[in-house]
Amino acid sequence: MNFEQIAAGQIASAVAILLAAYFIRGITGFGSGLVSVPLLALFLPLQFVVPLILLLDFTASIVIGGLHFKRVKWDEIGILVPFGVIGVIAGTTLLVKLPTEPMLYALAGFVFVFALRSVLNLHGDKLISRGWAVPAALTGGTVGALFGTGGPPYVIYLNHRIRDKSDLRATFSALFFTEGLTRIASFLIVGLLLSREIWIAYFAALPIMLGALYLGGRVHVGLSQTQMTRLVGVLLLVSSVSLLFKAMNV
Repeated sequence: MNFEQIAAGQIASAVAILLAAYFIRGITGFGSGLVSVPLLALFLPLQFVVPLILLLDFTASIVIGGLHFKRVKWDEIGILVPFGVIGVIAGTTLLVKLPTEPMLYALAGFVFVFALRSVLNLHGDKLISRGWAVPAALTGGTVGALFGTGGPPYVIYLNHRIRDKSDLRATFSALFFTEGLTRIASFLIVGLLLSREIWIAYFAALPIMLGALYLGGRVHVGLSQTQMTRLVGVLLLVSSVSLLFKAMNV
């Protein structure tokens, strides 16, 4: 991609999108890719956008997880990761054998139901069983391999396992850090991270991302647990709508 072909208006739009995406990430610990990738891809090549956001998300995970290392629930992550890897293998196999449209519709409906529960604060105080980590991780890994959007199943599970909003945010970041390592390795193998333009854009966007994370972190401190849960629900609603549109355009 040639930077000279990017108009000033597109640069301003990209800055605004990144600020919004990582402001949300600073509040909740996830959601930056959900916000940024679809919007940036409207005027930038997807092969440029996805590796760029991967690098920024990976850095954000280090910042949030590193600053709140003691708040990460490693026991929750430990059970998710191995089943997530199995899900990735399964998703890669399914990718060449099954039609994607029905699975996208099913996932959109699944996420939508749980999003409404969060927005309306309908779920009770009782924590769900850790046994739900298996289907959550398998689904997250499979969907991630199939569609590049495996976050919602992980978010749904952890949101029903961890009550403290700061612990939840730190655990999201630690989980997505481990996933980011795997994706970075695979992107390096296929050459998606070998572009000079991506690294120039990454270092240019770094201060924007860090500033937005800081502002989001300040807002996070002032949120109640109910507000945090509802914000997560709104992001999941956005995710379900995004999946629905993707299914309609497969």
